[in-house]
Amino acid sequence: MGFKPSHAVLRLVTGAFFLNSGVSKFSLDAEGAGRLQDMTANAIPQAKQVAPTTFGKLVAGAEVALGAALLAPFVPTRLAALGLTAFSGGLLAVYAKTPGLTQSDGIRPTPAGVPMAKDVWLAGIGVALLLDRKHHPVKARRKVARARAAQAKTAVKAAVK
Repeated sequence: MGFKPSHAVLRLVTGAFFLNSGVSKFSLDAEGAGRLQDMTANAIPQAKQVAPTTFGKLVAGAEVALGAALLAPFVPTRLAALGLTAFSGGLLAVYAKTPGLTQSDGIRPTPAGVPMAKDVWLAGIGVALLLDRKHHPVKARRKVARARAAQAKTAVKAAVK
């Protein structure tokens, strides 16, 4: 398996962040869950189809699950990174579509948008983990298989001579 300390560091800090965020959301009251649902509905209108307290618990559960997947060493990095990239993409969509969080260009944050604009770092970490394939276990197995096949072919040619 391809273990990279840089992956471990990125997974540890983002996993701990999500785990803490999710655990804290389990104690949201109905009003807080409603605000979370309203912001989410700016980007994902279907969020309004669920009761606010249920929605808050679903988001909390998703964050805890993502945090645990990032922290668990037996979860493949690419799988954890896919979850991180998807979730942070959703957070950035909420940021971009919530009125008052971006300046007139639709990208740069207003003072109120800075807390959500920071989620771009989470997306960057997810994409970096997805793109870093230097020590990817599947690629390593393929490389070994190709080397063995080349050795076998050389051995067969030598035996035929």
